[in-house]
Amino acid sequence: MAVLTDPAECGPVTLALCQDVQAEAFDYPEVFFAERIWTPRRVRPPEDEVSAAIAKFRQARKPLIIAGGGVLYSGATTTLKQFAESHRIPLAETQAGKSSLPADHPLNMGAIGVNGSSAANTLAEQADVVLAVGTRLQDFTTGSRALFQNEHGAIIGINTQLFDATKHCALSLVGDADVGLKMIAAGVGTYRAPDEWVRHATGSRGKWLDDAERVMAATNNIGRPSEAQVIGAVNRSVGSAAIVVCAAGGLPGELHKLWRAGAPGSYHLEYGYSCMGYEIAGGLGVKMAKPDHEVIVMVGDGSYLMMNSEIATSVMLGLKLTIIVFDNSGFGCIDRLQTAAGGASFNNLLKDARHEILPVIDFAAHAASLGAIALKIASVAEFESAVAAARANDRTSVLVIETDPQIATKVGSHWWDVPVPQVSSRAEVNRARADYERALLAQDVVS
Repeated sequence: MAVLTDPAECGPVTLALCQDVQAEAFDYPEVFFAERIWTPRRVRPPEDEVSAAIAKFRQARKPLIIAGGGVLYSGATTTLKQFAESHRIPLAETQAGKSSLPADHPLNMGAIGVNGSSAANTLAEQADVVLAVGTRLQDFTTGSRALFQNEHGAIIGINTQLFDATKHCALSLVGDADVGLKMIAAGVGTYRAPDEWVRHATGSRGKWLDDAERVMAATNNIGRPSEAQVIGAVNRSVGSAAIVVCAAGGLPGELHKLWRAGAPGSYHLEYGYSCMGYEIAGGLGVKMAKPDHEVIVMVGDGSYLMMNSEIATSVMLGLKLTIIVFDNSGFGCIDRLQTAAGGASFNNLLKDARHEILPVIDFAAHAASLGAIALKIASVAEFESAVAAARANDRTSVLVIETDPQIATKVGSHWWDVPVPQVSSRAEVNRARADYERALLAQDVVS
């Protein structure tokens, strides 16, 4: 319990007892079984760190907040919202921090980094003070250390972990996100971001929303739709109140960029380790924790094949899920990475893998055999109404749709450091290597 409630370690904990030990008797002290309330500590940042951060923040002409998972762990969403509004500071969200601020809030610029919005990334490139709250500032968030381009810029890092608070030569505030924000707010007083910066943020946000709307719009195109179009259909059908669950492949990037989250905690992505197979089991766990909420699970065909049995468990327990299966006939995300580095498609899409017979997998029939109400949908137009109908079903529904493995959302985004071979007989690889070397020049080597 000490580990589970520690603000820096914050779990998870596994207690593993081998079978013979489980059967042994032991005279435990009675105090072991006494009721005890464990409360996470709210660590207060040192005064000198806060003073340095306040002094830097007061000088900001182009401030930006990055909300990480620590905002949600700290329960600091209300404080963050008040801070952003009081000082008129645009905000971007990491994968773990998404839903810290509702997607429709005018100061929310959306996702940041590799899978970020054009609004958030444009502001991050220009920002002179970045307030990083509860984020590890890892490579997806920072565009592999190439996103922040203002040579006079500074980062203020609020984090319970010293290691993360000091990344990128940040002015560190080692402590709780909620406490740290309140201490800075008290110190900066009536500071407000300049009108010109706020107008720039508002314009960038508007352009991004228009671009995102276009890639998510339903079309009558012949062929498989994009993942973005399916995500758009689901978001339009269920709104921002539902809790979306996902984990691995290309979907987390598309969801980070495009999903419009509402209430804090309504966006549940296991992307720290990108665990394939987590999605349906994780969705069931979310439903157990939030039985009165609608839970939408989005999963690729590869992850579905790795682990799907909790469909049967959800039916048995009466814990209804709506599961969307994106069937792109392989590992489309990895295939795109492979070809972007100049390689030929190899062993990621089923058609390119070694095979005697190409498998034809009926995901809807399989899900139905586990007790779900299952349906395969042919188009995005039909899909939107199918999601709406699934909300009225009395048990778990599985909706299957074939998607195009080659289409990923190009608007927004940022470079990611994926090394390319230095020597190759393929012209495509050599061109990719030249692009890679040019991109490396933008990296912050000090960080």
